[in-house]
Amino acid sequence: MTAQTTGSTLVDYDDAVRRYDPVLGIEVHVELGTRTKMFDGAPQSFGAEPNTQITPVSLGLPGALPAVNGTAVEYAIRIGLALNCTIAASCRFARKNYFYPDVPKNFQTSQYDEPIAAEGWVDVELADGTTFRVEIERAHMEEDAGKNVHIGGEGGRIHGAEYSLVDYNRAGVPLVEIVTKPIAGAGDRAPEVARAYVQTLRDMFRALGVSEARMERGNVRADVNVSLRPSPDAPLGTRTETKNVNSFRAVERAVRYEICRQAALLDAGQAVVQETRHWHEDNGTTSPGRIKSDAEDYRYFPEPDLVPIVPSREWVEQIRAALPELPAARRRRLATEWGYADAEMRDVVNAGAIELIASTVAAGATPAAARKWWMGELARTAKDREVELEALPITPTQIGALQQLVDDGTLTDKLARQVLEGVLAGEGDPAQVVAARGLAVVSDNGPLLEAIDAALAAQPDIAAKIRGGNLGPVGAIIGAVMKATRGQADAARVRELVVQRVTEG
Repeated sequence: MTAQTTGSTLVDYDDAVRRYDPVLGIEVHVELGTRTKMFDGAPQSFGAEPNTQITPVSLGLPGALPAVNGTAVEYAIRIGLALNCTIAASCRFARKNYFYPDVPKNFQTSQYDEPIAAEGWVDVELADGTTFRVEIERAHMEEDAGKNVHIGGEGGRIHGAEYSLVDYNRAGVPLVEIVTKPIAGAGDRAPEVARAYVQTLRDMFRALGVSEARMERGNVRADVNVSLRPSPDAPLGTRTETKNVNSFRAVERAVRYEICRQAALLDAGQAVVQETRHWHEDNGTTSPGRIKSDAEDYRYFPEPDLVPIVPSREWVEQIRAALPELPAARRRRLATEWGYADAEMRDVVNAGAIELIASTVAAGATPAAARKWWMGELARTAKDREVELEALPITPTQIGALQQLVDDGTLTDKLARQVLEGVLAGEGDPAQVVAARGLAVVSDNGPLLEAIDAALAAQPDIAAKIRGGNLGPVGAIIGAVMKATRGQADAARVRELVVQRVTEG
C-alpha cells in the first residue's frame, strides 16, 4: 500500500514497520545559558542586533586566543551526571575542520575522542506510562556556529535568494551535544520514543538550570538519524540525518516520514543515501542536504590553544550533591501531593501541562481547579488553534485569579468561561474582563427578587405547585431568572429565594 505525498511515493507507515526494523540515533544540541560565550567574554542574549555580541575570538581573528568558560564546564558536568554518565577525569578540545561562512575560524572547537561525559542512560516515559531506556554514548562540549541569513529566497532558504548575510552573534555560544547509542527495539513506536526522548531532555535542561531550553528560539535542536533493516538480527542499515529539528511534533513527524520514505526506496531495490536532510514543517517532508561526512572527513586534531579540562573528583561530587530534583522524581512527588491518579498525571504530562498546573497552584488555585482549567477549556482551545498549551496567550497567574473570582462568588463557572474567552482574546486580566463585559454575578437580592417575582407571575401554575410542596418545577423559575439576568445569577441562591418567596407569599 502506498500514498502520494508531495510527489514522493511513500510506503504506508504500518506496512513499513511491519516489514522493517527502524533504528534511531538522536543528537541533541543545547545552548547553555551562560552570561558569556564558550571561549571569550562576548555576551550572549537572544535577539540582539546582528554582529553586536562579538569579540576578536568570536570572529577568529589572527592572534585572538580562546579561554574556557568555567560555568559552561560546570553546566556540562550537571548534564552528564543527570544522564547517568561517567565524568571524565581529563578531557580536551579538538578542532573540527569544515568551511562554511557561519564558522569564521574555518573550524569548530569541539570535543572528539575525549568528551567530558560518556556511557550513560536516561529513561523516558511514553504516553501510556511505558518506560523506554535510551543509552547515551557521550555528551561533549563545543561552540555554536553563526547564522546565515538568506535574503530574497522562499522561507529563508538559500535557494532563490538574491544574497546572503552572516550574523556572528551566535558564533561561540556554548553548546553541549548529547549523542545516543543506536536506539533499537522501539518498533512501531519509534517516532513516539524519539519525541519523548527529546522532551525528556528539554525538561531536564530546565530543571538543571543550564538553559532556557526554548526550542522555538533554537536553544534545543535535534538531529534525527533513521535507518531501516529487515529484522532486529540484521546489520544496521544506512542512516540519514535530518538536521536541526526544533519541536517535539516535528521530531515525531520526521522519524515517521523517513521510515516511510526509506521503506519505499528499499522496496524499489534502491539504496538509501547516507546524507543530511532538511525538515519542512509546512508539508511534513524531508529533502536532501549534503552527503553525510564521517568523522575522518573533519580532520579532527587536538586544539593547541586550550589546555585539557581536569575536573577534580571533589568538584564533580559537589555538583552531584547540588543537583536539583529531576523531572521524573518531581512528577511522582507532585502526583502524590496533588492527589492525581496515575492516569490523570499521565494525561497532564502528555499535554505538557505539568509546569502550567504547578504555577497555577502556586498562584492560589487548588490542584483540582488548576487541572480542570488546563486540561479542560484550555486544552480544547489549544487543540482548536493547533498550538501547544504553553503557547496560549494566558498565564497561570491569570488562571489563578480567575479561579479566585469563582471561589469568592464573583463568577459562576459559566461566567468564568466567558471571562476566559476574554482573556484569551487579549482583553486583559480576568478582573478587567469582568468589569468591561459586566459579567459579575448578580448578588444583590433586590434585582434577583424582581426577576423571581416576574417569573412567578408569568407562570402561576408552577408557583402553585411549589407552594403546595412540589419543588420539582422550581427549575423552570430558576431558568427564567437566569435568562433575565443573562446568566449572571447564582442558581443555588436563586433556588433559595424562590422557595423563600413562595413560602412567604
